[in-house]
Amino acid sequence: MTTELRKFVAPEIITGIDARLMIGRYITHFATIRPMIVTDKNIIQMSWYHDIIHEIQRYITDLVIYDKVTSNPRDYEVMEGAKLFRAKKCDLLIAVGGGSPIDCAKGIGIVAVNGGNILDYEGVDEIKLPGPPLICIPSTSGASADVSQFAIICDTENQLKKAIISKKVVPELALIDPVPLMTMDPYLTACTGMDALTHAIEAYVSNANSPLTDIHALEAIRLIQTSIEDAIKPDRSVETMYQMMLGSLGAGLAFSNASLGAVHAMSHSLGGLLDLPHGECNSMLLEQVIAVNFDAAFERYSKIAQAMGITEDGELTKSKLIERIRKLRESVGINNYTSVEWLSDEILDKLSDGALLDPCMVTNPAILSKDEVREIYGKVLRQKG
Repeated sequence: MTTELRKFVAPEIITGIDARLMIGRYITHFATIRPMIVTDKNIIQMSWYHDIIHEIQRYITDLVIYDKVTSNPRDYEVMEGAKLFRAKKCDLLIAVGGGSPIDCAKGIGIVAVNGGNILDYEGVDEIKLPGPPLICIPSTSGASADVSQFAIICDTENQLKKAIISKKVVPELALIDPVPLMTMDPYLTACTGMDALTHAIEAYVSNANSPLTDIHALEAIRLIQTSIEDAIKPDRSVETMYQMMLGSLGAGLAFSNASLGAVHAMSHSLGGLLDLPHGECNSMLLEQVIAVNFDAAFERYSKIAQAMGITEDGELTKSKLIERIRKLRESVGINNYTSVEWLSDEILDKLSDGALLDPCMVTNPAILSKDEVREIYGKVLRQKG
């Protein structure tokens, strides 16, 4: 157990059924006059979203809605949202949806206060001034952007996802409710659930781990690996989604404070280039990265294996852990590769260079060479035809 100094940041968190309906009461705490909701076109069709609007309008009538966020939020979406926020003289951000609207809202807050382009703030602690208050109501059990000090924004010119890491993007409040999770389709549930599992695993083996992040990471692994297969079933219960919600929350608290590793570094590069779902990228890469990382964090991966019900020791632990994750991935319907129109040395080099420059690579337990990273990409990418 480390005795080194460690920092842990988290928002105020309300969990449980209908937590989203606390929004009206809470916005009065911020004395808001004109809040902005950041969301997407799919979310605004949900009945539970209209419950949120109704609760807000009990207290505030002047409400601005920015619903142009797409998956893998783009830099220009952040800039457009920030322009609207300033033009309408908004004073509070309310992010409703998955990781994309929440990360976009974080970016809007950064630019609205600090100016410049959102990509100016890539890296760790590059934000000078905190943004306006941010309340998050997540609709998926995976991204955990509602509790983290990460914002991932797509650099559209270079086709790369850029990581912005700062306690200044930690939301003030997260209203974490299992009811919105019930409207996720099975594949989104699978992808976001595997994303959360990856968060927990990478946080636990991160070289910035701490006793406090360890507690959250291991419990998240236990919760997710026992609930995710039931979560994609048509007859899933709200209790199952509550367990997934708690797993995602624990994983988010862990990775926000311990950071991540090579899976996410490579996923950011892959998702930015191919515009793939983030959880899908993580799922394809997780087994491959564990295989190259295992010896550098043998004891920690062994604890992860125990949390997943594996008792073997030594080399068998490695193979059993990778096999368990493979079976879990397959059972929820995610492939171990994706097909591309054209696969070249140039594409593999671009992906590898982007991954090696990602801040998440710094806390990976093993130092990976470009050749190792390139080899992993070669295993998860296949040319069509």
